[in-house]
Amino acid sequence: MSYVYRVVGNDKISLDDFDASADAELEREEAEAKTIKLIEELIELQSLLYAARRHSVLVVLQGRDTSGKDGVLRKVIGPLDSRGCDVSSFKVPSEEALAHDFLWRIHQQTPALGHIKIFNRSHYEDVLVVRVHNLVPEEVWRRRYDHINNFERLLADSGTVILKFYLHISKDEQEERLLEREKDSTKYWKLSVGDWKEREHWDYYTKAYEDAISHCSSEHAPWLIVPANKKWFRNLAIAHALRDALLPHKDHWLQTLEETGRRELQAIEEYRQKSKR
Repeated sequence: MSYVYRVVGNDKISLDDFDASADAELEREEAEAKTIKLIEELIELQSLLYAARRHSVLVVLQGRDTSGKDGVLRKVIGPLDSRGCDVSSFKVPSEEALAHDFLWRIHQQTPALGHIKIFNRSHYEDVLVVRVHNLVPEEVWRRRYDHINNFERLLADSGTVILKFYLHISKDEQEERLLEREKDSTKYWKLSVGDWKEREHWDYYTKAYEDAISHCSSEHAPWLIVPANKKWFRNLAIAHALRDALLPHKDHWLQTLEETGRRELQAIEEYRQKSKR
């Protein structure tokens, strides 16, 4: 079964139709046990991905403040081998980036064959925050949907497995998490008045996300809406979706490595024969 809501095609969505508190009727202990097993599978699959170098993986994490992007990085991505997995975060673009097209800085961070790249926020900020805060004209950000679709098509055609996760939390849950930070001195570093200011634009961000998801979801680059009110279920849902996306390639990677091994064995044998002369 799937623990995420998969959006494919250009059907108009409403985020209100998706339950941010969904948990597939699982208890926390059961879900965490499942997550551990899935991460074990992911570690094996990553090893094959890295060795075979036939595909790359791009994971996009998008969501409102406190939705759990950093938690996913710690709990799901953290156990993976850092030699073949890293994170790129996209904040306010630099002057150099602004002097180029909006995808210029993004394309430089896409994963090489054999590698997993996590985008902690992504190119979608250029149809989200720029829209909500009127940083560019509507005619500009609306054209970007097609640019994004073409960009992701290029990546997919080049062997990149693309997974885009929207971490779906409710407005009440976000408020609770923001208030919890104020009670815990170890989390003071996360405090920002900007988080509260952004909440004033909640409905505008909802509309922006609904349009981005509706306009930019496809078979090769689907949007996966993750119920994220319960952190333990959020982690399970993402680990499960990532495992399911990589598993179909396992046999191909094993075949590639077997063929590579046979060629190397032949080369070793030829070397040994020459050494005897």
